[in-house]
Amino acid sequence: MGNIYVRSFAPPSVDLREALRYAGVRGEDPELRSLLEDCLREVEDQLRYDVCYTFLPVDGAGRLRGLGDAFSGSDALCRHLMGCAGAVVFAATVGLAPDRLVWKYGAVSPTRALMHQALATERIEALCDAFCLALGEEAALRGESVTGRFSPGYGDLPTEGQREIFQLLDCPRRIGVSLGENLLMSPVKSVTALVGVRVDPREG
Repeated sequence: MGNIYVRSFAPPSVDLREALRYAGVRGEDPELRSLLEDCLREVEDQLRYDVCYTFLPVDGAGRLRGLGDAFSGSDALCRHLMGCAGAVVFAATVGLAPDRLVWKYGAVSPTRALMHQALATERIEALCDAFCLALGEEAALRGESVTGRFSPGYGDLPTEGQREIFQLLDCPRRIGVSLGENLLMSPVKSVTALVGVRVDPREG
């Protein structure tokens, strides 16, 4: 197995409109936006932005090497990784604070709990975007490019593949993310995914 790396990011810029979209809010709603801003003030100092990752080889047919048959046998993943020499396998989290606040407000203020949940979704997506942007910038320096993210549960890659990623990365020890028997992660606002690294950069 190759090296496992851990990287912590500064808080990415917050897109309140995107968080409201995750909450199901359409159009302008000053009251809910104000509530969301209040939720951000409540949680922002408790969030963390941690990623652990490693690099695995990809063969000429787009098959990922280093994880099990669920990955090498996924046609959708092979298509995604076609033309790539390798892939970055990663796990990311923003920590337990959102889970605690969603639980805290779930019974007494469901709308506030919803805002915390939506904000946490925006935060983990922003973290993944920041990580992938950094990967892309580093690849560009080598004359390479990266693909988009691909996670267990996409296409024909089963969610059971989460177990192999957790075993590979040792997520509980490295970034404090565990995987339950039901394949749900804790903290809930955590993500596992793969990003291909192309030998040749895309044109244009």
